[in-house]
Parts: sequence; C-alpha cells; structure tokens
Amino acid sequence: MYVELFQNLGLSKNEAELYEALLELGEASVSKLNQKTNINRRNIYDVLNRMIEKGLVFIVIQAGENRYKPVDPRKLKELIFEKQTMLDAQLDELDELYQSKPKHSEVFVYRGPEGWKNYMRDILRVNQPTFFIGAKGLWLEERVKNFFPQFHEQARKQNVPFFTLFDWEIQTECPEILPYVKTNYKFLPPGYSTKGGVDIFGDYVCVLSDLKIKKFEEDFAFTVMVNPTIADSFRTWFRYMWDNCPSSPNEQISSQP
Repeated sequence: MYVELFQNLGLSKNEAELYEALLELGEASVSKLNQKTNINRRNIYDVLNRMIEKGLVFIVIQAGENRYKPVDPRKLKELIFEKQTMLDAQLDELDELYQSKPKHSEVFVYRGPEGWKNYMRDILRVNQPTFFIGAKGLWLEERVKNFFPQFHEQARKQNVPFFTLFDWEIQTECPEILPYVKTNYKFLPPGYSTKGGVDIFGDYVCVLSDLKIKKFEEDFAFTVMVNPTIADSFRTWFRYMWDNCPSSPNEQISSQP
C-alpha cells in the first residue's frame, strides 16, 4: 500500500516492502518477513543491514531467531532533511559548475512527470518572464500537482513574471487555475484551442502536444529547444497574439508583455 511512497522517498523496492511489512507486523523475524514479502531470505538479511545503517530498523536480540522492529516513520523526514542539507551545502558550487559550461543551441526531450518537474525547475532557474500559448492548466494535472505549490511559492518569491494565453475552455473546465495565475492572462477566442501548447522563457521554447484541459497523455513527452533567436521569435509572435486577442470579461491584466 505504501511501497510506492517509500520508493519515491528514496528507499529501494526491497527496503520499501520490508519497511511496510514491519510497520504492519510491529516486529518480525526474517522467517516471518520471508513469508510476508516473498523476498529471498539472504536478500532480507542484506537489506535489513542496510536499513539498520540508515536508522530505519533495529534488532531485538532474543533466544532463537532475532527479531526486527521499524523505527517511527518520522525518521523518513529526517533522512530527507539530511539529504537536503547535504545538497544545499554544495548546491552553489554545483550550479557554478553547471553554468560554467557554454550553452549552445540544443534540442532535447523531457518525459513524464519527472521531466515536467525539471521543466518547472528550469523556469525558476532561468528566472525570466515566461510566456504560455495555449495554456491548459497542466500545473494541476494529477501526476504533477503535488509539486506545483512548491514551484508556485518559489516563483512568487523570485517574482517571475507570467503572461498567459489560455484556451477558451479554461473558464468553464479548469477555472481553479486562475487564482494561482492571478493576473496577466487572456483567453484565446473560441475555435482556436488546440491539443498543443508552447511555453517560452529565456532562451527556452517548450513545445507540447497531445494535451487536454488539465490532462497529459498517459506516456507524455515534450520537446525543449534552447536557442535565443527562436525564443525571441516566439516572444514576438506571442505579443502579436496578445495584442490582437479579443477581450474577455474574465481576463486579468496588470502589465503588458
């Protein structure tokens, strides 16, 4: 039930299965864990030793076969915090190393929810005005919505300007996205909604396809181009669409792109 959650938090599949089993059983011998999980006994010993080193499990020594108990699940938060602290200590140097390499024109593909999160991190890292054409409220898509509050708060702190041309249907099918965007959005006229979208920030142009309102395809991917000339061209086309987009009573505008 919680195996996927534990894996997302950094445990291996076997670690996740054993930790869940121990939480359910309270404490257990290797024999009991073998019956519960069908993990090979030898593997169980190896995995439990790793979990003991991580502080997730401890041994209850007794006559006969030793038993193992899980620690409080709050320990998982400690492990995440420790990793976060380690990364924060080195992040400036890592970013300096990343930025030191000259960036040439390139094209690459992001895939799935993790690719989408990388794209959102790119927006924060570039920290430039961001333009959305054919926006569909995808920030609230089921598979990525849990990452959105963190992204939204950081974008607010960095004061990243957003200018958005939504599909017309957003007004009835996903109005809940509008309070997050707050301002500087318009709606493309009826009949001009598509299954695609284009996002532009800095030298980046992200081209998305096979989209629905607040919904990606099951196995989605999108193309990212890094090219200042192409990005400038799309920004010019965006301004033309913005300037010529008919007014809607639901639009909110506080500044111009």
